[in-house]
Amino acid sequence: MRALRAAVRRVTGHQAALAAGLWRWATRRGPQGVGEGDHPVAYAPAQSATMYGLLFVSVVETVAFAVVIPWPVVHAVALVLDLWGCCLLLALHASCVVCPHVIGADGSLRLRYGTLLDIRIPAERVASVRTERRFPGGRPASVDGNGTAGIAVGGQTTVTVELTGPLRYTRVLGRRAEARAFRFYADDPVSAVAALRAGGSPSAATVVAPGP
Repeated sequence: MRALRAAVRRVTGHQAALAAGLWRWATRRGPQGVGEGDHPVAYAPAQSATMYGLLFVSVVETVAFAVVIPWPVVHAVALVLDLWGCCLLLALHASCVVCPHVIGADGSLRLRYGTLLDIRIPAERVASVRTERRFPGGRPASVDGNGTAGIAVGGQTTVTVELTGPLRYTRVLGRRAEARAFRFYADDPVSAVAALRAGGSPSAATVVAPGP
């Protein structure tokens, strides 16, 4: 029972965070958690087409069900569920827009996927960083046999960060994991790598970093 209550709290918390992200996106309040001197790293553009495509299909499905379902009660339930699904999909994408990865002014790295995932890597734990395009499988932030966690967007990652040692972190819905390296997607991987190598300075975004 205690585990069930904890799971319900986590799900409820995620739903509230998604709603807050949607509100922030709709009101154009800018990225969240980006301080003075920090370098935001966008990843949402890579999934925009897919997300809006799924949203369009969901809207069409909602309209179709509204036409073909003759029973009022079933119609009402289906309509509520479909509208909730559309809002959830839009909120997930909105949260990814307003919650980018963040390279801190001190060289730290904060990896996020919307409001569902938040991994903080201190600057002193970063051993090396390079641009590297990979196509990992598995669930978000799951660890492969080499101790590497992948946070893919659009099925790919573009930056690899090696750590000085294992880092414990929390996955989606509270699962704990440990990784020695992280791969994540950055819309502009060269700028992200340059900013990390320069200790998080935003001006480093214009520097072309050497290849892997």
